[in-house]
Amino acid sequence: MFAKLESLEKKYLELEEALADPDIFNDQERYRKIAKSHADLEDIVTLFRKHRSLQHDLEENKALLHDSDPDICEMAREEIAKIEAELPQLEHDLKVALLPPDPLDEKNTILEIRAGTGGEEAALFAADLFRMYTRYAELQGWKYEILSESATEGGGFKEIICLISGNRVYSHLKYEAGTHRVQRVPVTETQGRIHTSAATVAVLPEADEVDVEIRPEDITIDVYRASGAGGQHVNKTESAVRITHIPTGTVVTCQDERSQHKNKARAMKVLASRLLAQERDKQNSEVSADRKAQVGSGDRSERIRTYNFPQGRCTDHRINLTLYSLEKIMQGELTPLVEALATAAQTEALKAQADA
Repeated sequence: MFAKLESLEKKYLELEEALADPDIFNDQERYRKIAKSHADLEDIVTLFRKHRSLQHDLEENKALLHDSDPDICEMAREEIAKIEAELPQLEHDLKVALLPPDPLDEKNTILEIRAGTGGEEAALFAADLFRMYTRYAELQGWKYEILSESATEGGGFKEIICLISGNRVYSHLKYEAGTHRVQRVPVTETQGRIHTSAATVAVLPEADEVDVEIRPEDITIDVYRASGAGGQHVNKTESAVRITHIPTGTVVTCQDERSQHKNKARAMKVLASRLLAQERDKQNSEVSADRKAQVGSGDRSERIRTYNFPQGRCTDHRINLTLYSLEKIMQGELTPLVEALATAAQTEALKAQADA
């Protein structure tokens, strides 16, 4: 491990030297590339230097144990105990930092939420999840844009798709994919009985043109008149778009915009991201180490979390974590869940690496 860390530090110093060259600003693309590589290495190099400094301090204090002054020996013993207590966590952090990064972590995310079993109550829960995620996005300083929605008369959503943009969005949200279950008394329930309903969440990394090639001959595009709420134009213009990817059978529809061109662009964005996610799932299923590194399979049919309103409880079944702060969670305070899931994933990845 330490040979690898020394190699990374050497590379970091070379990049630092390159950034100090005034001529680098003449080539902005090269400058951005080197600056990013330098920034990517900064955290792990800082950890490595801290570890090396502590090891140096440890050796110096061990030497002081032979000093003739008993006070100095006592101080040395205290410092040794302090350093030896700190080193294991630092070494764990270094191992985590050395794990291969997920190339999709930097990407923006397309979030798809669909009502599952439970009728209107499931649709209302889908709307609650949408608000939860968009509030979390706001707390993170991210932006979101609704790409497509299918609302119900009761104020819920049969389906809603949005694009969330910002710093490392996918790395935060990728473990949210799956079936979310809610247990609560619906507003329409006169007997006070608790109902169980569900909604599914899909988390797709936003695909760039270089990520997915969609050939014109592989898709069919249908246009039709939009239906539902939206004003008089819905019955007059064929603005709604349905795109079918023939090789995979993937179908995407979009009818929210008045413009057929805008609906087509949005539908293509969603299609590209779904195809990228499908390819990623295929690779993960073929490589066992990748699968071990996942917290759950990410399959939308897998129940990952239960939101129990009467008890104010939220339980993530993949890591057996229960938090009694449901109200805060529904207001977008997802950080405790996100961090716990990331830690569990890192632990699994370290185990898989050790077993390899």
